[in-house]
Amino acid sequence: MRAWTAGGLDVVGVVAFVAIGRASHGESGGVAELAGTAWPFLAALAVGWAVLRAWRRPAEPAPIGLGVWGITLAGGMVLRALSGGGVAVSFVIVAGIFLALALIGWRAVVQLAERHGAAGRREHGRA
Repeated sequence: MRAWTAGGLDVVGVVAFVAIGRASHGESGGVAELAGTAWPFLAALAVGWAVLRAWRRPAEPAPIGLGVWGITLAGGMVLRALSGGGVAVSFVIVAGIFLALALIGWRAVVQLAERHGAAGRREHGRA
């Protein structure tokens, strides 16, 4: 998988987290409001990619997916708190679960699909 595709999937996951959260709390607004809520998590996501050099093996659930998730969650919460946003325990828990599904989940699915495909090729004599 190309790094751009993996990075795009991560960004979509973070933006989906923010959009669903805003909608569930009845917060409307346009792109500017969405970006205002998303930026701490997107910035932390970028840091995670840089620290882990995720572009080298972008689809690995571990350590890349786990690391990107941890840095995105922790860094996003710190930046959110520093910018005056709330970081209630319930929010951290929900964010942690959603971001784990979004940032580790797609990687796990890709890994399973690759393993299944390789097993099928071996089974049919096409190693």
